[in-house]
Amino acid sequence: MSAEQESELPPFKDVLYEVDGHVLNLCMNRPTRRNALSVGLVNELIVALETARDDPSIGAIVLSGAGGAFCSGGDISQMSGGAEAEDNGMPFRGGFVELNLAFTQVGKPIIAKVQRYAYGGGLGLVCASQFAIAEEGAKFGTPEIDRGLFPMMIMANILRMVPRREALELMLTGERISATRAAEIGLINRAVPADDLDSEVDALAKKLASKSPQVLALGLQAFYQQADMDLVDALPYLQDMLLQCFSTDDAREGMMAFMEKREPRWSGR
Repeated sequence: MSAEQESELPPFKDVLYEVDGHVLNLCMNRPTRRNALSVGLVNELIVALETARDDPSIGAIVLSGAGGAFCSGGDISQMSGGAEAEDNGMPFRGGFVELNLAFTQVGKPIIAKVQRYAYGGGLGLVCASQFAIAEEGAKFGTPEIDRGLFPMMIMANILRMVPRREALELMLTGERISATRAAEIGLINRAVPADDLDSEVDALAKKLASKSPQVLALGLQAFYQQADMDLVDALPYLQDMLLQCFSTDDAREGMMAFMEKREPRWSGR
């Protein structure tokens, strides 16, 4: 990212926003609080995703946490105090509800890169991401039940990832599970050796970023829109979305590149 591009970014404080080629590395940056989700951090994540959404050069997003850990969950110190985002020049875009919706509206695949642990709201972010890769030693859980709370705000995302009985065991016991177990039940894509985590995530991010931005956006839009439709409604909707794909410049370019036996040159790149 050039100095000019950096100067145009919102005044982020709790996230690091770094673009490398066509990949955005988005890092939660509250290491002294184990990247707990404060009002400010949640708001900055929404702003960051909206910024990425509007940047045609970005093809994929890697979400991580500073200090060698992903996220410890919601910031309990703010939960009962009605805390508000600081007035630091950052527009207020919403809370955890809006953040979860932003994951479905960014139009670009998000990979959660998980080190050490993802608990509570942090696990919610893992489930909201389209992909999740963790180091083998990472732990996952919903410890809210042991604090006299319940993981209400992440339940919808968890239930869209894992079977109901697995979800209930997680939420009602509060027990931590290993990355291997998380992969077995579909909570994450896979667990890899810690030394391989960066390279595995980087390879996936670059592969995703090499695809058509127009078609990725349409595909993700269709994925979320049809998820809760009845089959009788989903099929005609998806047919309409396919026609939209055919009408894009990238579809024409992709088919031409295939016939000419060359790599496609996607629009906006």
